[in-house]
Order: sequence, then C-alpha cells, then structure tokens
Amino acid sequence: MNASTGTGPVDSTAFYDAAGEHHPEGSTMLGFWLYLMSDCLIFAALFATYAVVGRNYAAGPSPKDLFDLPLVALNTSMLLFSSITYGFAMLEMEKGYLARCQLWLAVTGLFGIAFVGLELYEFQHLIHEGATPQRSAFLSAFFTLVGTHGLHVTLGIVWLTTLMVQVHRRGLVPENKRRLLCLSMFWHFLDVIWIGVFTFVYLMGVLQ
Repeated sequence: MNASTGTGPVDSTAFYDAAGEHHPEGSTMLGFWLYLMSDCLIFAALFATYAVVGRNYAAGPSPKDLFDLPLVALNTSMLLFSSITYGFAMLEMEKGYLARCQLWLAVTGLFGIAFVGLELYEFQHLIHEGATPQRSAFLSAFFTLVGTHGLHVTLGIVWLTTLMVQVHRRGLVPENKRRLLCLSMFWHFLDVIWIGVFTFVYLMGVLQ
C-alpha cells in the first residue's frame, strides 16, 4: 500500500523517516558522496601538513631509522586483499547468494582486523623505541595521518559487522544492498588513501 494514502504499490526505491517524510534512494548516495568528499579534504589537509613538517626531525630519528618496509608492505597487502574480498562479496550480493556474500564480508573483516593489528603493533614498537608523537614535528604528523586512517578502518570494521547482522536478519533487501554499496565505496576509498600513505610517507621516507 502507499505510505500516505493506504492504497497502491510501495515505491521500493524510496524510504520514509519517523515523520513519514519521503527520501528517494538518490539522496542517500548523494549524501554519502558528500561525506566522502569531506573526508578527502581531511586527508588532503593531513597530507599537506606532513609535506610541510615531515622533515623536521628535531635531531631525532628519521624515516630511515624507524620504518620497517617489509612489515608495512605486509600490512598494505592486508588492506588490498580486503578490498578484493569485498568486491567478491558485492558480486555475490548481485547474484542474490546471501551465505556467500556473508562469507566474503567476514573474510574482509578479518583482513581489516589484521591491518589494524599490525598498525597498532607498529605504533607500539615506535613508542617503545622513544619515537613518540611529542618527539618531533615529523612524528606528530606521522602519527596523526596514519592514526586517522587506522581509525577510519576501525570504524569501517564496526560498520561491516553491523551490516552483517542486518543482512543476517533481513536478507539482501534493497536497503541492505544500498548500505553495502555505501560501505564498499568507503572501504575502497580507504584503500586509495593508504596507497598514498605507503608511497608518500613510508616509501619516499625511506628512499629520500
């Protein structure tokens, strides 16, 4: 039935809030794109800050002294694999295979947890070596940039877990598909940002 008159078919591409106001599907995607653009501005500011102060070591350790490229490469592979497995989940979603979709989402979450775990290990090791955020402008910018990205991945894992529960309860309904698509864009966005971090912070830092 129509949500306002009680007759006629329901528009499956729209939803209503508690006040009964109509929200087209397109507004959800537009709002999420605006959010991603705001996140782009945040990371652009963090990259710019690192570019300005990234060589101010205050007679402390430099990237060559601190960064373990094999460990960072392993961590990068965890995030890249998670994007691939999320892509598999989306393919299974389009086919309507709920169990397979959930399986790939779970694998994606495990890769995400591995990424965050390795990042926390790196932070703990740096702090143990005395390379704290207060040591130099370089380390302050490094911890802020990398930590902000790690926080986003952590929130993405929480979001992923919540969606898996929703999909388990309600199935692959249009609303859940739309939410999975939004998370897909967010996850791949974080992947792109991390490639920039790996190249600009770690690789160039060690090679300069």
